[in-house]
Amino acid sequence: MNKILLFLFSLFPLLASANDFYIAKPGQQPAAIVVDTTDWTGVRLAARDLSADIGRVCGKAAPILVATSVNLPEHGRIIAGTLGKSKMISNIVKAHKIDVRKLRGQWESYLIDVVDGNLVIVGSDKRGTIYGIYELSREMGVSPWYWWADVPVKHQDHIIYSNGRQYQPSPRVKYRGIFLNDEAPCLTTWVKNTYGTNYGDHRFYDRVFELLLRLKANFMWPAMWGWAFYADDALNSKTADDRGIIIGTSHHEPMCRSQKEWHGHTDDPNVEPQDRASREAAGGQWNYATNQKALDAFWAGGVRRNKNTEDIVTIGMRGDGDMAMSENTNIQLMEKIIRNQRRIIEKERGKKASEVPQVWALYKEVMDYYDAGLRVPDDVTLLLCDDNWGDVRRVPTPKERKRKGGWGLYYHVDYVGAPRNSKWINVTPIQNMWEQLTLAAENGIDRLWILNVGDLKPMEYPIQLFIDMAWNPTAYTTENLLDHTRRFCAAAFGEEQAAEAARILNLQCKYAGRCTAEMLDAKTYSLKDGEWEKVVSDYAALERDALRQYTALPESCRDAYQELILFPVQAMANLYDMYYAQAMNHQLYEQGNPDANTWAERCRHDFRRDSLLCAAYNHNIAGGKWNGMMIQKHIGYTTWNDNFPHDMLPKLYQVKPRTDSWIIDAKGDKVVLEAEHYFSKRDGEGARWIDIPFMGPSLGAMTLRPTTASVNGAQLEYRFHGMQPTDSVTITVTTKCTLDFLNQGGLRYRVSLDGKGKTVNFNANLNEKPENIYSIYYPTVARRIVEKQVTLPLQQLSDGIHRLVFEPLDPGVVLEKITIKTK
Repeated sequence: MNKILLFLFSLFPLLASANDFYIAKPGQQPAAIVVDTTDWTGVRLAARDLSADIGRVCGKAAPILVATSVNLPEHGRIIAGTLGKSKMISNIVKAHKIDVRKLRGQWESYLIDVVDGNLVIVGSDKRGTIYGIYELSREMGVSPWYWWADVPVKHQDHIIYSNGRQYQPSPRVKYRGIFLNDEAPCLTTWVKNTYGTNYGDHRFYDRVFELLLRLKANFMWPAMWGWAFYADDALNSKTADDRGIIIGTSHHEPMCRSQKEWHGHTDDPNVEPQDRASREAAGGQWNYATNQKALDAFWAGGVRRNKNTEDIVTIGMRGDGDMAMSENTNIQLMEKIIRNQRRIIEKERGKKASEVPQVWALYKEVMDYYDAGLRVPDDVTLLLCDDNWGDVRRVPTPKERKRKGGWGLYYHVDYVGAPRNSKWINVTPIQNMWEQLTLAAENGIDRLWILNVGDLKPMEYPIQLFIDMAWNPTAYTTENLLDHTRRFCAAAFGEEQAAEAARILNLQCKYAGRCTAEMLDAKTYSLKDGEWEKVVSDYAALERDALRQYTALPESCRDAYQELILFPVQAMANLYDMYYAQAMNHQLYEQGNPDANTWAERCRHDFRRDSLLCAAYNHNIAGGKWNGMMIQKHIGYTTWNDNFPHDMLPKLYQVKPRTDSWIIDAKGDKVVLEAEHYFSKRDGEGARWIDIPFMGPSLGAMTLRPTTASVNGAQLEYRFHGMQPTDSVTITVTTKCTLDFLNQGGLRYRVSLDGKGKTVNFNANLNEKPENIYSIYYPTVARRIVEKQVTLPLQQLSDGIHRLVFEPLDPGVVLEKITIKTK
């Protein structure tokens, strides 16, 4: 909800109250932003961004004044400062101009108020001030996603702050952030294309940090599979600390060290030469039982390197490459590792280990150590995890919640692992995330929340929801949850489009959550009961709605709409259609139906379209700004990993053309359909069609075997043309003289012409009863055939091609030919 009034007309002063603050007016310089030289660097950087944001709204950036005296600025300024750091704020407080009692001693809280003609932003601490500054930007209409999702900023000539006093209490979850994970090939390629580096340098991370702060996040695990945050660029850590972002390392990277540093960055200045030699002599084994000295030295360098930051230290140990450390739960070894790590922390930080924030991640097998009785000191935060698919594995008991270090949650919207990776598209339904995060909050998990977001894009909305819920989980209920989605869409596309965009976004998350893109295949849904057709139809309708809204949007909103809504909808709708086409191809191939070839071509078309959609994302959206971000493989998985060269066309089958005619030509008023000249066939649930050549007086016969299996669903389809429509034709069905071997009163089949049909019991009287033996039984079995006739209409069809379907309803029916006559 925007609390800054943005007026489009020149008479706005007449509507403003005495307490309103004018940020910008036409023909005038915007209000200057004043920060104190004594304040945090991050505050000055946020003020710089606010200046640029004012320029984005009204066309003129606001001047920035860095105060060098303790005197109060003149009226008409935006004053931003931190309690205890800004002398200007101290003077305002001393003059009793502003009441900051609620701020004192609070974590990341802020106050915004108009004081003596100045707009004052006061933070309880560094990030409190920063959040207050960015809140002003958000209320002016600058989305946190203005850069990362190309959300447009609406131009306004007049900007007035009219909300009066705002107080923002502290967040419920202390540490809130994201984990950039699985960053190849998408994020690494995009960074290379954008910044020209083979790693994320401080320019890249500064963009990420700005986004996090605008979202009111404060924590991050940096990318780690191919990059080394601390070692790649010495400015990475400084940029984070300057900005106000707290850095940690992932659940399997202890002691402020990137995994890549162990394998590649042996020139790290924080590793002494003798320690490096020891490590290399041990063969670089990531094994504390055999290589303790090298590991201790390696970890000491990591803790030493960032001793003057707020960074949180991950303790414990997993195996190299995010694997289990050993097959057995060696509690004694793990206790030794953690004990020695805390000694290293105390030595390198020069303070008690209990005074340095630490986290122990109970991820996968590490939970076994905790369940087996291993306990870490009470000051350590215990990080619980979901199951990698968004379901919380464990919550602390009421007694466990009392630990000083508290409890955290590691949550996934991106995952690499069994049964399949989930890396391409967001597949997390909005309601699922809300339900599980609410569960976590209700059970005392409120010290640290970290979200695995993969390459960051295209996980924009899950990030927004996760960080917003981390600030105040109790603010979201079943009654208002989708209001959050609507507000997100309103900020991106405007109020008029918000409701429809939110509906589509919610359904996209719901539909994608049915099955991940990587797990989806031709067998996911059932053809038999129409399930496949239903889910494909759902997505097709959603794509039509998204395209309709896209075309109605102003040009300025279309890049953002493609990134946040249209591409995910189109990409998944197309993927569903592709696998549906594959499923139809396989079914029709088994039936020998040449329509299988049509579905094969549809599958190939969808496969090509998938690559075109991704290429358009990379090269067309925002003028090619996101080149490389959408190159993740997602078609071709056979195991959990993605070790295949590129997206693979699903396996398809072609039905070879038959040597005889597919469509039979009628001869005058008659057409003869030999049994084996079917156009297509479909097997039963258990029985399959077989061709018995030369059987009977015709070319051969078709029947189902084995006779003990179900014939449900079986049919033969014949096609012919060249006959004039008429109200009635005579259809003679010739079958072998099979007896009622099931003793059920006769065997049946159904014959249909252009959709209208009749059921026939062809051998109910083929027996040796006195009334049948001489008149029916002997003459019939002597000829070895049974001929039964039905009459059906021959309809007028647009293509002139008629379809006759023969369906055995009982086993043992042997079809030899069908003759159709109009007279």
